[in-house]
Amino acid sequence: MSKYKCPKCGMEYDAPGKCEMDGAELIRVESKPNENIDNRTKHHSHAQHHKMMVEDFKKRFVISTITTIPILILSPLVQKIFGIHISFSGSDYILWALSTFIFFFGGWPFLKGLYDELTSKKPGMMTLIALAITTAYFYSSLVIFGVKGKVFFWELATLIDIMLLGHWIEMKSVMGASNALEELTKLMPENAHLLLKDGSIKEVPVGELKSGDIILVKPGEQIPSDGIITEGSTYIDESMITGESKPVSKAKNHTVIGGSINIDGAIKVKVQMAENGSFLSQIIELVKQAQESKSKTQDLANKAAFWLTIIALSSGATTFLVWFGIFGKTVEFALERMVTVMVITCPHALGLAVPLVVATSTAIAAKNGLLIKNRASFEMARNLQAVVFDKTGTLTKGSFDITDIVIFKNNITKEKLLEYAAALESYSEHPIAQTIAKKLTQKVNVKDFKSIPGKGVEGIIDNKRIMVVSHNYLKEKNITIDKKLIKNLIESGKTVVYVLIDNVLSGALALADVIREESKEAISKLKSMGIKCIMLTGDRKEVAKWVSENVGIDEYFAEVLPNEKSQKIKEIKNRGLIVAMTGDGINDAPALTEADVGIAIGAGTDIAVESADIVLVRNDPRDVVAIVHLAKATYKKMVQNLMWATGYNALAIPLAAGVLYNYGILLSPAIGAVLMSLSTVIVAINAKLLKNKAYTFDK
Repeated sequence: MSKYKCPKCGMEYDAPGKCEMDGAELIRVESKPNENIDNRTKHHSHAQHHKMMVEDFKKRFVISTITTIPILILSPLVQKIFGIHISFSGSDYILWALSTFIFFFGGWPFLKGLYDELTSKKPGMMTLIALAITTAYFYSSLVIFGVKGKVFFWELATLIDIMLLGHWIEMKSVMGASNALEELTKLMPENAHLLLKDGSIKEVPVGELKSGDIILVKPGEQIPSDGIITEGSTYIDESMITGESKPVSKAKNHTVIGGSINIDGAIKVKVQMAENGSFLSQIIELVKQAQESKSKTQDLANKAAFWLTIIALSSGATTFLVWFGIFGKTVEFALERMVTVMVITCPHALGLAVPLVVATSTAIAAKNGLLIKNRASFEMARNLQAVVFDKTGTLTKGSFDITDIVIFKNNITKEKLLEYAAALESYSEHPIAQTIAKKLTQKVNVKDFKSIPGKGVEGIIDNKRIMVVSHNYLKEKNITIDKKLIKNLIESGKTVVYVLIDNVLSGALALADVIREESKEAISKLKSMGIKCIMLTGDRKEVAKWVSENVGIDEYFAEVLPNEKSQKIKEIKNRGLIVAMTGDGINDAPALTEADVGIAIGAGTDIAVESADIVLVRNDPRDVVAIVHLAKATYKKMVQNLMWATGYNALAIPLAAGVLYNYGILLSPAIGAVLMSLSTVIVAINAKLLKNKAYTFDK
């Protein structure tokens, strides 16, 4: 099969043309048959390309800033401010040469951005910056080579430096561009144990498996492909795939999912779907679709830049025409007024208004355990109307534990019942048995331990015959239970095991996924803010109901398959709500990318973390509340900065154009540059006030 590859960044395409990232002509390459899906290569290239762009902005900023130092030293205004005089033969040409280097090297991203925005008919910040630096550079160059006027080289250099800094900060803040698909493909093991017709076993790459192949999966290994068990039985951990918190018993003719973990038994599996059609690959496709369909919200700075571009062009042209055509001033005077307007229209403040607030809020968030990956989605969090929580690993701890101990006979205490059960279960390898065994606090002597296949265990402790068994054993032996005592446990979907002492039913232990202590408080605070709280889980309805009632959830969806989770998010969004999704599993990845704001629990899977817009490091649902508070405070600072930056223009542009010329007030380029710097300082101070504000993560 033919594919096409970019020679610069290595990104692959299915059709010929040009690379969407750098415009290079694609070259044809032949892909190998039966090769693994190469989504990981493609998306790795996207991430690498983004990283290269961030490094490029950093390099241009550092080099341009160093070059700016001699420009400042040679600039007349700077010399006047510091009371020095440095001038020698050819100094003007050195000033021009250094400024030319900064214009083309440091200004290149903005010149390229100008071309891109104009060809797409969407002028924005890049257009505004490019117009300002181009006007300043060519006008100042004309002055150096004979035209009467003043040079703008130091304004040009510092403008480029600060704009490079602003864009570097901004790009770093959004560098969490998703590597979700790359992480998903890593979940599948690289090799599989293929059973040949002669009974021998051959290690083969997973990509070479075909439907109908028989593979051996050993205990502790990941299952290489979707399939059907043909021999053996085991327990399989599917929690990261389906959301089911309890290991699932599997035997002959049961289906297994590629990527899930085989816990305790060797099984033979008939491959049902190879990698291209596997359950995991379907999730990959869902994540890809959600990523591609997510809208790219234009931020406030770009909107302001669009209108300032229009104002800059019209004001500059009008200024020149009025002074030269109507008032009859010289070309030099009219040109100087026009250039002053064009330079002042793009103040440093506008370029830093948003990035400085972003950098400050990102730092605050990081110190408080919130990692912001997608700025646009983070900003949207201020308007959240619904938060959807995954259950397993998010509202709950994702691990089984004993939640209830029920005594049927008064001849034993809860502590003794638990001790007997834990001592006995310590001899078993069953996942539920191991959970109970963890409660053993002292050594207990167990004699004549025996396993009752599929039903429980038994042994002698303190000269008593102790049995820990399932409901099926009781049913088989016609042992009756007072259902009133365990009604709530059964209705809650908990797993119940029974303890018999000398053949007398003495008590029961209930196990369930443990609810996080912080979940109820998080839900309560979100609801107090008018935000609807919804739970989405692949677990059973009884379990979902029990959890939702305990934490105060408004609405829940249970037994939802992974490929249905993103659809549920769409349905909730179709109600007209701005939705956040909080989860930690592979099964949450499509929903995380489909939501307006995707929030991942940090201890979850790599794919969930990579699919999310924000990562919660502490596994604390209350941090969702903190996200909303910080998003509101951040947005407020952004608006304040943009109002100042654009308000400055409303005052500076008319003065630069010379509307008060008849009153003896004329804003010179030098004064314009000073005001420009002042506006930058004000914006920077205001951004830092976000950090100094009495702002706390109230938990």
